[in-house]
Amino acid sequence: MTYRLERLRQRLFENGEEGLDAILISQGENRRYLSGFTGSAGFLLISEQSAILATDFRYVEQAKSQAPGFELFQTEGDPPRWLPDLLSSLEVKRVGVEANDLSFATYRKLVAAKGEKSEIVPTEGIVESLRAVKDDEERELIMKAVDISDASFEEFSSLLHPGMTEKEAAWEIEKSLREKGSENVPFDVIVASGPNSALPHHQPTDRALLPGEPVVIDVGARVNGYSSDLSRTICMGNEDKNFGKIYDLVLGAQLTAIATIEAGMSGEQADSLARTVIEQGGYGENFGHGLGHGIGLSAHEAPRLGRGSEDVLAEGMVFTIEPGVYINGWGGVRIEDVVVLEQGRVKVLSKAKKVD
Repeated sequence: MTYRLERLRQRLFENGEEGLDAILISQGENRRYLSGFTGSAGFLLISEQSAILATDFRYVEQAKSQAPGFELFQTEGDPPRWLPDLLSSLEVKRVGVEANDLSFATYRKLVAAKGEKSEIVPTEGIVESLRAVKDDEERELIMKAVDISDASFEEFSSLLHPGMTEKEAAWEIEKSLREKGSENVPFDVIVASGPNSALPHHQPTDRALLPGEPVVIDVGARVNGYSSDLSRTICMGNEDKNFGKIYDLVLGAQLTAIATIEAGMSGEQADSLARTVIEQGGYGENFGHGLGHGIGLSAHEAPRLGRGSEDVLAEGMVFTIEPGVYINGWGGVRIEDVVVLEQGRVKVLSKAKKVD
């Protein structure tokens, strides 16, 4: 984890981009990324010279084992009770906090308790921007998660049959993911059939799967904290006249994005490559979400591929490409793969079949 700390320190202290003396990391995935500590409670306080992991009695031994490069500070109570004295001992004047994670109530208490010598500075996206580019170890873990979700989907799709309920199907695939080595899944498995497949984040119900209807399946595995994300749309039995047309349109949009996305594009530019195909097919209003998102320690992280996204796609970024078309009353089609940018172009990591 040492080189990750050095990258953060270079940005904060050598380049002086934020004008900070230290930063307090509270967001769980950021904390794990920088220290290796997987406990559910704790803070990192990082200055140019110090790296402190502050946590309570429950996690002291775990912290010693997982984050040997950090000085351990045992806490009692919320940060306003212990952080001001710690900042004073380190002679920290300006400390950044993660505004997207720290509650406003805690922020107010910190400001009130900090004393005259310290300043609390809200920051956004500092560690997240570092996490967006994956190193070799991270890519290997993501690939293992991708392999699990691919294998589980292939196994599950052969067992799928009319009459099975969405809930039953979701449980079978989650069980398969766990049996094949996944940790707790990064998000609830989606099985959405018939009209329910028009809901991008549908929660499985007791509705039975019927022949001739679209079934959207969205699954993910997790290996050592790193996630995969895979969506496929299938139809059991004879498909209706809409299914083939919509499926081919969505697949064409995805393949176009895969073939034409390049490093240096913005997230909005990448999104437009697939969106234009769907708009030209007459279903632009039915593609209501972004083309994709980064994936790693979080199921959704930087970069964001969508309208208005200024995120710049760079070598080593891992993200999804997942266009979809959703028609109320009929259903939807979504096709999603995990990809990585290598040598400036997209390399698809997902291998699960898309068409028979």
